Amino acid sequence: MLPWADTVARRFPPIVVWTLIGVNLLAFLYQVGLPPRALDRFLFDFALVPSRFFGRLSLVAPSDPTPFVTNMFLHGGWLHLIVNMWTLWIFGPAVEDRLGPGRFVLFYLFCGVAAGLAHALANPESVVPALGASGAIAGVIGCYARMFPAARLVVIVPILFIPLFFEIRAIVFAAIWFATQVIPGLLSIGDQATGGVAWWAHIGGFVAGWLVTPLLKRPASAYRHHYRDEGVYGFLPDGRREGGIGPWT
Repeated sequence: MLPWADTVARRFPPIVVWTLIGVNLLAFLYQVGLPPRALDRFLFDFALVPSRFFGRLSLVAPSDPTPFVTNMFLHGGWLHLIVNMWTLWIFGPAVEDRLGPGRFVLFYLFCGVAAGLAHALANPESVVPALGASGAIAGVIGCYARMFPAARLVVIVPILFIPLFFEIRAIVFAAIWFATQVIPGLLSIGDQATGGVAWWAHIGGFVAGWLVTPLLKRPASAYRHHYRDEGVYGFLPDGRREGGIGPWT
């Protein structure tokens, strides 16, 4: 289930979202340009290797906390990068618009660090470098769902290679997405294996984003009222349809 579009009106250009996408792209281009041995060393130093903090490697190869930040700007391949940046592009602008650029940067980094910490604590002996922006973006999804629960999302569900488009409320999308992370996350407990999806990074990032949203959201007095024509296709500024119930945000 891939998000395609949302209905929340924005007033300001998403400068931070654009910047994050650009930084992630540049970091990935640098990463793929490294020769194999240099790439292995680069990932060991700047991706997140849990065992260097909470496992046996901490005794022989300790690390400073830098990878908890740098890992969220690295990716494992073009598909990994594209899916993450597309998801950030869908959910990030509305969140940045409501938090403001400065708070959004702090929020994004906080969720990314929380995601890395959750992954490392759930897999303390793993020596596989974890990398990707998905933990921080999971926090953005959690924030979006909390601020705009009744907003409508258009999502793509591929059926036998045929893309079908559906409309779904943001809170329903978030609940389904979160369930698809928790179930395999619980099943992976105790498996220090070899890689794959960092389920607990997604869980930790989402929970962090959901919990801190009320602390960072700008007060109504600092955010002017939307004009009615700032909505699209008959939607109110918070993404609800005309005639829906619930407060404006």
